Amino acid sequence: MGTLAAYAVIVIVELFTSEGCSSCPPADRFLQKLVDLQPVEGVQIVALGEHVDYWDRLGWKDRFSSAALTERQQVYGARFRNESVYTPQMVVDGRAEFVGTDANAAKRAIESARTASHGVMTLALHGGPESSMVRVTVTTERLPKTAVGDRADIIVVVTEDRLQTDVKRGENEGLKLSHAPVVRHLAAIGEARPDEPTTVSSQIALGADWKRENLKIVAFVQERRGRAILAAQAAPAPR
Repeated sequence: MGTLAAYAVIVIVELFTSEGCSSCPPADRFLQKLVDLQPVEGVQIVALGEHVDYWDRLGWKDRFSSAALTERQQVYGARFRNESVYTPQMVVDGRAEFVGTDANAAKRAIESARTASHGVMTLALHGGPESSMVRVTVTTERLPKTAVGDRADIIVVVTEDRLQTDVKRGENEGLKLSHAPVVRHLAAIGEARPDEPTTVSSQIALGADWKRENLKIVAFVQERRGRAILAAQAAPAPR
């Protein structure tokens, strides 16, 4: 069972990126810097590096890319009324988006997220060091109300730190890229009830090539239409 030390607010920072994009490595480094320095008082930044797949046809296939993450970015694009999706794009707490290397925009968005209303989430993890499965139990309570007609999903993510790739082709040919926490798994596991505590559980299969010591389990509640993140928690994978 794992828990994360308590902070005033946990803020989810997502980076839509690709190993095939020459503008993306600086954004990856910036996201890792946010994680390492935790520069905003009263905030615990949790990073999600989300590798999209639309760069894969342009010379280099990103081994971490996913059509599901591209679809997630497209949903954000509709929410923020972007003309098209792009990389590197950073999204803070589901509430603000900007180019992933814009440090000033990131600081403003994280500080704004700190003052937004958030609910309470607890996260319990079970799974022995030899098990390829982790059981995740999430409880939410005192969530902010969603807009009329909106609902909120409970989403669970697995990220892996310290991943590197030697890129052989494409815009980053010849570079060895080091990544901020990479999303290995992302799925909705239930719906949060706004007016009473909600508890849901799910089993997550860990990939055989994932290094358990570098894995983190992240859970958050997100509005389905409005996209704001209403509560979040994270913990190292049990080992």
